[in-house]
Amino acid sequence: MLPSSAQTDVDAIMMTKNNFCGGLMYTSSKWDYYWEGTLHRNNQNLGTVSSQMIGIMGNYGLKDNLNILFSLPYITTKASAGTLAGQKGIQDFSLMVKWLPIEKKLWKGTFSLYALGGFSAPASNYVADFLPLSIGLRSTNATGRLMVDYQVKNLFVTASAAYALRSNVTIDRTAYYTTEMHYTNKVWMPNTVNYNIRAGYRSSRLIAEGVADIWQTNGGFDITRNNMPFPSNQMNAKRIGANIKYTVPKIEQLSIIANAMFTVAGRNVGQTTSISAGVFYIIDFNKKKSETTDKK
Repeated sequence: MLPSSAQTDVDAIMMTKNNFCGGLMYTSSKWDYYWEGTLHRNNQNLGTVSSQMIGIMGNYGLKDNLNILFSLPYITTKASAGTLAGQKGIQDFSLMVKWLPIEKKLWKGTFSLYALGGFSAPASNYVADFLPLSIGLRSTNATGRLMVDYQVKNLFVTASAAYALRSNVTIDRTAYYTTEMHYTNKVWMPNTVNYNIRAGYRSSRLIAEGVADIWQTNGGFDITRNNMPFPSNQMNAKRIGANIKYTVPKIEQLSIIANAMFTVAGRNVGQTTSISAGVFYIIDFNKKKSETTDKK
């Protein structure tokens, strides 16, 4: 456990007690090839599909080993060809509790075990049934994750697995076809699993890591030939990438984050390239409490 800022539920970093880290994250993503089932193809009626995300994210340390994380993204989408209109709006609010029950010396390093639980829900009335330009899927999700981390000096490896329960969603039509006809506006959403592994260099000043990530649904169906995607499609993706976090020397509370991810394999998803950057600042409420006590 490194007492610093944590912006995600897949890193082995904790915020110390009564410290808050908040900031903004920007992500630009695009794809022109995608998987229609297992068929790797492009579509001249879409061209390049791109999205931009600006997210407010934060992490508060209730205790040294217990954190609360939240995020709220604003997303815009567009296609470079065809007649489909891009979408924009606030997507889903997420809240996560991160707990570090075990941290101990093991062999030449430190072993840590984390447990996380949280939920996400739509924060606006956006349209889900307009893929690939929808800004989200409008399901309410409950997620649990287990994570282990092992660090020797400044070298580390972190592995985690998560399972998400997804609610049904309501769409703006009273009948639709998957592998059979459904005369309803309710769509059953398959649950999802995620596996994440990252390894690299970690110090109080710099974190540099390589990342491999697998995301898949437990069920769903393939996009039919030359058709639009649907919220309950089977959506699988394998991604690789890299993250960097740097703490500014003369402003210890300020950190800069950058990462890049690329989808190397998938099913019913775009072959996406994503680049992100963010700025985060730590506020230490312990100092304010000490100052107030001293004045009294």
